[in-house]
Amino acid sequence: MRIRQLCLPDSRPTTERLLPLRAIDPQLLLVFGSLAFFADDQALATLQAAFPDSLLLGCSTAGEISSHGVDDHSTVLTAIHFAHTRVQPAATPLHDMADSGAAGARLARQLAADDLQMVLVLGQGVAINGSALLQGISSVLGTGLPVVGGLAGDNAAFSRTYTLNEHGSSDRQLVAVGLYGKQLRLGHGSYGGWTTFGPARQVTRCQENVLYELDGAPALEVYKRYLGEYAADLPGSGLLFPFSMLGEHQQDAGVIRTILGVDEASGSLTLAGEVQTGCYLKLMHASTDNLVHGAEQAASAASLAQPVDGDSLALLVSCVGRKLVMGDRVDEEIEAVADELGSHTVLAGFYSNGEISPFAPGQPCRLHNQTMTITTLAEMAGPHD
Repeated sequence: MRIRQLCLPDSRPTTERLLPLRAIDPQLLLVFGSLAFFADDQALATLQAAFPDSLLLGCSTAGEISSHGVDDHSTVLTAIHFAHTRVQPAATPLHDMADSGAAGARLARQLAADDLQMVLVLGQGVAINGSALLQGISSVLGTGLPVVGGLAGDNAAFSRTYTLNEHGSSDRQLVAVGLYGKQLRLGHGSYGGWTTFGPARQVTRCQENVLYELDGAPALEVYKRYLGEYAADLPGSGLLFPFSMLGEHQQDAGVIRTILGVDEASGSLTLAGEVQTGCYLKLMHASTDNLVHGAEQAASAASLAQPVDGDSLALLVSCVGRKLVMGDRVDEEIEAVADELGSHTVLAGFYSNGEISPFAPGQPCRLHNQTMTITTLAEMAGPHD
């Protein structure tokens, strides 16, 4: 497995600048970039022409992650040449939020095979039910297969996001690749670093990922009361105060939910993933030090202990809410991950509107919010290498 990475601060690729990536003949090119890149038809055409035999997979972000740290308004291109692993694409339109589960099933059916080892999926970051998307995928592929990735970002505007494959970009399409072959090695880690505060509130009315009532009162009214002066900046300020989802007996379920939108008329909150009637929610807040420590824990859990053949990749998907809390110190969580994984691992990823990952290897995949999720990928040497 060979990896080459290029960071474009001006988001405009040229054929000459792409030569080092083309030199390794990649089967897969990951593209994480600014909204400006996805609006630039010439930039996309240049990529398609330079990599006619490669699968392209990417999305717009709320910040681009590379081995050099975190950038804004840039494009990070990561070319991957697999020695032993087969790569297959999948894509489907997302007609509306109610289509999320069916769209996940449509994606999964395109990828199903006996030697499928992992699915990397990227979805739009608004008007989507990330939990239902995963349920649709698992209805076809089962719950034991690792599904990783995230929901695209748009710098916390929650207005319009994009995904990309080799056919171009779209604001209404889900894209994925399946990785196949027994020599692929994976590691996973997902940690937050947030702290709950205030009383637990029971969900008394909800519909999938739309929260209508807490303790019998309009959810938006209750939420605004806690936010105080921050309420004027909703929905963006909701990234600073996510919900911790608790079980029926108020035990920690290990799942965080971010607010993606508000509806003044119905008094509701639209969340990135589903909640259940009868469960309890608590508000959360965080400090930079705690978030950095959470990223370090995620990297430790995802670390691959066994020796590998060639380069290894760490796919980092971290929540835009973490970036807003950390501000100018956001590079610290990426530095913590790099220190933990070592210089031999290439880092690539983005700040998202939702993260998709198992908590740890062997555990079911979930939609996370406000977490740092890390998936490490490498190949073992073949029998005749």
